Amino acid sequence: MGFGAEVREASVRRKAAGSLARWERSKGSLAGGVSSGLRRTARPFPMFYQSGAGAEVTDVDGNHYVDYTLAWGPLILGHAPPEVNEAIRQNLERGHTFGAQHDLEYEVAELIQAHVPCAERVCFANSGTEIVQVALRLARAHTGRQMYLKFEGHYHGWADSVLVSYKPSGEQIREFGYEPIPVGAGQRPNSGAIVVEWNDRAGVEAAFRRHGAEISAVICEPVLCNSGCIPPVPGFLEFLREATLSAGAVLIFDEVITGFRLGIGGGQAYYGVTPDLATFAKAVGGGLPLSMLAGKAALMDHISNGTVVHAGTLNGNPLVLAAAKATLETLAHDDGAVYRKIWKCGERLRDGLSDLLRKKGHAIATNGLGPVFQLSFQDMPPRNYRETLLGDTKLYSDFALALLDEGILVLPDGRWYLSAAHTEEHVDRTLAAVARL
Repeated sequence: MGFGAEVREASVRRKAAGSLARWERSKGSLAGGVSSGLRRTARPFPMFYQSGAGAEVTDVDGNHYVDYTLAWGPLILGHAPPEVNEAIRQNLERGHTFGAQHDLEYEVAELIQAHVPCAERVCFANSGTEIVQVALRLARAHTGRQMYLKFEGHYHGWADSVLVSYKPSGEQIREFGYEPIPVGAGQRPNSGAIVVEWNDRAGVEAAFRRHGAEISAVICEPVLCNSGCIPPVPGFLEFLREATLSAGAVLIFDEVITGFRLGIGGGQAYYGVTPDLATFAKAVGGGLPLSMLAGKAALMDHISNGTVVHAGTLNGNPLVLAAAKATLETLAHDDGAVYRKIWKCGERLRDGLSDLLRKKGHAIATNGLGPVFQLSFQDMPPRNYRETLLGDTKLYSDFALALLDEGILVLPDGRWYLSAAHTEEHVDRTLAAVARL
C-alpha cells in the first residue's frame, strides 16, 4: 500500500478509538451506521466530530484537523461563522418555522436576483435532490416533452429519474455503453434520460437529431465537480445554450456545487452563459439545509399560476433563510473580496500539492478552479468522466488516510474545497504534512 497505509491506519485507529466505538454502536440503530451512504466507506471507519470552527474540526477524541471537506461543500464561510451564528441567534426565539410567509423569504430572493443572471424568479426547498425535480418538472410542463439529456458522471441528486450513469464502472460502460445505468437496486427503469459524454459536442448534436422533438431539457453541472472537477472545454456551454434554444428545450445548470462557490453569481456568471433554470444548494445556506431554484419568469410562472406543483412544509424556513441572508451578504461584501482570498489560497494549495507529489515521483493531474479542485494520481487531467477511470483511486485512498493521520481531512474522491476561513497558514500546514509523507 502507498504512503505507508498500513502504519497510518494503525495510527488512526489508536488516536480515534472513540470514533470507532461510536461507529460500532451506530450500526445497531442507524441503517449502515451513517446518515448518508457515501460516509459508510470512509477509511479506516467513519469519523465522529464534536465541533468545528473556521477551517478546522475536532473529533470526539480531541484530534484536530484542517478541513478541506467542508461538509461536502456547503461551508463556504467555514464552520460556525460568526455572521451566520448571529443571524440564527437573532431569529431563534421568533419561531423555528411558520409554514407561512415572512420577510426573509423575499429578502433572500431579492439578493439572489441581484447576483444570479437567470434569477427572474426564485423558489426555495430543502435539498438539491428535490430542487432538481422541480426544475425538470418545469421543463416538461413548459415544453410538453418527457425526455431530458444529461451527461455521464454528472450528479443531480438521488431520485430515481436522475440517478443514472453517475460514476458507472468500466465494466458497466463496456456492457451498456451510453444507456442510462442505474446506480443502485430498486430504481425504476426508463427514467427518460439520454446520456452523453461531457464536452462531447458531436454526441449532443446526435442526440438532438434522434430525439430533438422529445427532449425537454439539457441539465449539467457547469463544471463537472462531482466526477473530477472537469471544466467545460472552451465554447461548450455556449454551444449548449445555442442547441437548446434552437431545439426549443430548456437549459438547466445544476449549480448545487458551483453556485456561490466560484463567485457570487455562480458558474453562469463566471462563464458568461445564462441558463433558463439553475438549481442551488450547499453554499447558499452557509451550512444549513437550503436549496433554491432560480429561473426565467416564463418558466417560473408555471409555479406562480399553480399549473406546476411546488410544495414542502419546511420550504422557506426562517432560521435557514436567516443563515442564507447572512452568508450572501458576507460573500457580496466589498465587491466579493472574500472570493479573491479563497481563489488565492486554493490555487496556491493546488499548485503546491502537485509540485510536492511530483517530486516524490507520482503522476499527478489536477482539474477545477480555486475554490474547488480535484487531485488525481494519473498522467493527464481528464476531459470527461471516462478519463477519470484512468486514475489510481487506491493510491489516492492511501494518500487521504495518511493525511488524516497528519491532521488533514479530505474527501475520499479527490475533491478539495476551500472556504473563506482557510488562510495561508492552513495551506502551509497542509503542504508541510504532504512533505512528510
